[in-house]
Amino acid sequence: MEHESRQSRQSRQNHQTIMVPFAGEGSGTEELTWGQWLVWRMMQGFDSPYMIGGAMRLEAGTTLEHLVRLLAFIVGRHQSLRTRIRTGPDGEPTQVLAASGEVALHVHDVAEGQDPAELAEEIRARYEFEPFDIAQDWPVRMAVIRKDGVPDHFVAMYPHMVIDAYGFEALVGDLENLDRDTGGVLGPRAGVQPMDLAREQRGPAAERAQAVSLRYWERWLREVPARRFNGPHPERDPRWWDCAYDSRAALLALNAVSARTGLHSGPVLLAAYAVALARTTGVNPSVIRMVVSNRFRPDFARSVSVVAQPGLCVVDVGGCTFDEAVARAWRAQLATGKNAYYDPRRLAELRERVEKERGEALDLMCYFNDRRATLAQPAGTGEQMPSEEQMWDAVPLSRLSWGIRSNSPDVKAYLDVNGSPDTVNLTLRSDTRAVSPAEQVAILRGIEEILLAAAFDPDHPTGVGTSH
Repeated sequence: MEHESRQSRQSRQNHQTIMVPFAGEGSGTEELTWGQWLVWRMMQGFDSPYMIGGAMRLEAGTTLEHLVRLLAFIVGRHQSLRTRIRTGPDGEPTQVLAASGEVALHVHDVAEGQDPAELAEEIRARYEFEPFDIAQDWPVRMAVIRKDGVPDHFVAMYPHMVIDAYGFEALVGDLENLDRDTGGVLGPRAGVQPMDLAREQRGPAAERAQAVSLRYWERWLREVPARRFNGPHPERDPRWWDCAYDSRAALLALNAVSARTGLHSGPVLLAAYAVALARTTGVNPSVIRMVVSNRFRPDFARSVSVVAQPGLCVVDVGGCTFDEAVARAWRAQLATGKNAYYDPRRLAELRERVEKERGEALDLMCYFNDRRATLAQPAGTGEQMPSEEQMWDAVPLSRLSWGIRSNSPDVKAYLDVNGSPDTVNLTLRSDTRAVSPAEQVAILRGIEEILLAAAFDPDHPTGVGTSH
């Protein structure tokens, strides 16, 4: 961070480090898992370790001793958190697991007048962006913020090489097996460990699953349009822009479409995004990368590791009603989920071969990420549906705002659906060379527009022509 706040400087002066010993089963060196290979390739392209985690307020009564036990518990119990990634003389990365060691717990005491929440967020941001040596540092950065000597906030960040968002949820869920008072273990660990997974992925079962996934990818790589966007547009500095859109009206419309179609809101939003993209770029079908958790696979659900991989979701929204587009998006999501388990090196080889045969490069840098936690049931099931009048009355409440702008390399378009209980809350990060700010606005407003138009009209067309 370029400028350190007075609050952060005070924190450094009121800071101590506790070295926490850990020990666990297993040690040695193994090749990377497929999920780790994916993140490794991203790190080489974007020069970033991609830290994940966050800051949170602690429950009343939480002691420093409990947090020391917690850190020792998670690092000793989960191999990914005592794994470092090192490269050999040949440049090939490997995962190196240690059986024991010491990891730092940083303790910050706020001065009078300091806000523990603000300091926690500053520390979280520092952990996210300051240099991280993935070959030497333990993959856990943890801090406690105390007020009047009592733990008040907690920060934990982990490099994406050892854990994904679903693995983070598994880690939090496993804390029920920690005895807060003694540090004892209350139950067995579940979920495949990274070194075991790397060995499994060399076996015949994983090879069969990969072969199915690569056939699916090859089919679409040969068929989809190579172009995604209207750019290149004029250079802007900074180049990557975030644009956010928050709409109560869109949520009411989303619930109406979801209830009518009997599908949860995920494919409804995916269909709306595909329609907005096709209208803005003139390209159909929409070709969208989606992160697939792979947690439905045996022994993956509670694994504290990286098993999520991006799948390819192809949604044709041309020549149909929006309800039909939603059904197509749902089917496309299912196919994406079944075909996102593969060695990224094999996929890169396949893509290079297909592009050479087609004589053109394929643009696959458009993403959709639904970050909401609860999508299992169709929206509005068992509830009273809003009226059309209520939906239109909420339109003036919609808000568009601009966020972070940076020159940190990223994809061309990445739509996040954020967890908001009362609105549809979207953030579209775009490479302005590919998607201009005006096009960003058109896509976000276009998502709302198609939802509103189709909410109470099952025959409303997408307005996108048939693909050829």
